Amino acid sequence: MRVFISADIEGTCGITDWAETERSTPDDYKPFQKQMTREVKAACKGALDAGAEGILLKDAHDSARNIDVSALPEEVRVLRGWTGDLLSMMSGLDSDDFGAVLFTGYHAWAACPGNPLSHTMNLRNEQVLLNGVLASEFLINSYTAGYYGVPVAFLSGDEDLCAFAKELIPEMVTVPVNKGIGGGVLSIHPDVAVERIRAGAKAAVEKAHKCKVPMPDHFESQVRFREHKLAYSKSFYPGATLEEGKTVCFSTGDWYEMLRFYHFVLSDG
Repeated sequence: MRVFISADIEGTCGITDWAETERSTPDDYKPFQKQMTREVKAACKGALDAGAEGILLKDAHDSARNIDVSALPEEVRVLRGWTGDLLSMMSGLDSDDFGAVLFTGYHAWAACPGNPLSHTMNLRNEQVLLNGVLASEFLINSYTAGYYGVPVAFLSGDEDLCAFAKELIPEMVTVPVNKGIGGGVLSIHPDVAVERIRAGAKAAVEKAHKCKVPMPDHFESQVRFREHKLAYSKSFYPGATLEEGKTVCFSTGDWYEMLRFYHFVLSDG
């Protein structure tokens, strides 16, 4: 079995402040860059423990140049940087040639109090609704996995996101490492997080066939921006509409077309 891993940082154990996520503030960033790498390594080792024959890892935070590749098992191939394709944080998952998707370091959705760094794709929107649900990057990326027929078997991150993930896919394995409290975070010990992630990834890969993503037949999304002028410019996407000055709406029966909409509307360009 080949395994795909998408790794973010805002759900890394103990992370609390934006400075801890950014290369431009190295004193704050480097400890969490190291912990991100440790958690990714643990997930890779767990997948290999379960018999994975190969792993494709997408560094999926900010510059996509965060993980210390030299610390990873030799069986891992790493996609760094951004290709610019529609799959974004899932780049490389372009077929059903994978047996499982694993997410590490993932965070709660925009408008969720479960993480002081909660957001969906960027900080320019207030919320993203998808079929009436406040959408996280986890939900969007899970539907991408489902589009290609690949089970989503594992997630590590904050407690609120893990709870949502278990509702979406009850058989998947989650490892909550943080609990958001206002502007703070209550976390487990980083070494405990690494141990639990390795064990959880192993268990997840072993039962990945039970973790099929429930794909809707139709998709409706509303992206509410913080500033009306940005919403106005994004509303020119073909088929999109602008409502109440700040909300851009789009619907489709094809998930890939929704990804195209998000690529235009939620990109940083």
